[in-house]
Amino acid sequence: MSRYDLAVAVANRMQRGAAFAALTFAFGFAAIAEDRALEVAEPAAAGMSAEGLDRLAAAMRGHVDGGALSGVVTMVARHGKIAHFAAYGKQDIATDVPMAKDTIFRIYSMTKPIAGVALMTFFEEGRFTLDDPVEKFIPEFANLKVAKGPGPDGMPEVEDPVHKMTIRELVSHTAGFTYGFFSRSQVDSLYVRANVLDRNSTLKDMIDKLARIPLRQQPGSAWHYSVAVDVQGYLVEVLAGKPFDEVLQERIFDPLGMPDTGFWVPPDKKARTASMYQQRPGGDLTPMPSDEYFTKPAHFSGGGGLVSTAMDYARFCQMLLNGGELDGVRILKPETVKLMHTNQLPENIDFISPMIGNPGNTFGIDFAIVEQPDGANDHPLGKGEYWWYGAGGTWFGINPIQDLFIVGLIQKFGVPGSKAIRVQSKKLTYDAIVEPAG
Repeated sequence: MSRYDLAVAVANRMQRGAAFAALTFAFGFAAIAEDRALEVAEPAAAGMSAEGLDRLAAAMRGHVDGGALSGVVTMVARHGKIAHFAAYGKQDIATDVPMAKDTIFRIYSMTKPIAGVALMTFFEEGRFTLDDPVEKFIPEFANLKVAKGPGPDGMPEVEDPVHKMTIRELVSHTAGFTYGFFSRSQVDSLYVRANVLDRNSTLKDMIDKLARIPLRQQPGSAWHYSVAVDVQGYLVEVLAGKPFDEVLQERIFDPLGMPDTGFWVPPDKKARTASMYQQRPGGDLTPMPSDEYFTKPAHFSGGGGLVSTAMDYARFCQMLLNGGELDGVRILKPETVKLMHTNQLPENIDFISPMIGNPGNTFGIDFAIVEQPDGANDHPLGKGEYWWYGAGGTWFGINPIQDLFIVGLIQKFGVPGSKAIRVQSKKLTYDAIVEPAG
């Protein structure tokens, strides 16, 4: 029996109070409260079909048995009730360690919504508006230019920005930044040359590098997946006057009871960490080196630096599904949560990089949003879902209409990619809804 299963079994037999608080501390497991606080229940109590969720579990097992995945953890919750929570396969193939419900995963870009929530806590304090220029808080960006075409010696021709980039553009990937590898331009090459996201340098070092490189495109002109959320992490440091990792700990991880989420895996948790794999078409899974996650980084990447577990991330999702509150602890106001999953993109905006991935999707504040479900990628009941995923194959979706979320965790980098698995998992989850809303 895993730590999680033992905690649930005992908790279901205990009265809330001092004894339950002691159990919570001992297992690092968040307290089961009475109001939409993630209690384990039969699927029927969540308005879901047990047979339908069995099909989800069977599909995920099939990917492991077929050699596409080493292991997988999935969780589905509806109406505050965990209707499905399963771990299957291996945490590490070579050592034959089974996948567990409390296995730690590198969640990469699933860090972004957490960074966004942290930033929006300062929004609620009146510290900034979405239409404030970023340079108001990051003066290093005051003289940024914009690339207008190729220039000599790898340096682009530049022009002035049509307007100063805003925080709204920063949180919606329309500020003009890039990543350096989702498109090709002289600016992308400059990002790579500067090693903008160097794990061994600080967020301030990153800002200084970006201040010397022109924007790839005019602010507000295009959606382009970028380092913007790492810049948000530095903005949080400026607003808080302390390191980004400390802010996340104080404002999100500690209040929500997320003990296994952070920017590195300490030695006492190393044995619980899933190995990362890659796979060439038609080939076997091969492990990727990832020892860097076992030492504390200098760069606290808001764009992709966190590790987490299914239960930790589920608590983050349920907090958002509850309108910003969990177990009596409020992180954001309901209207702020709604703002985060409201489209922030201008009409007729260009899409330079395809990272949203679905044609019927828009983008809010660090979330993609299913505005018009697309049959190839989305289930009809997926309308209103806000979601994202990580480069290592992890994914989640939160649907306030259906009062549901799904978390899926794997560790597979590159191609064949995890999109098909992610799409399949969501479709099977929605198919399992017996009593749909709307």
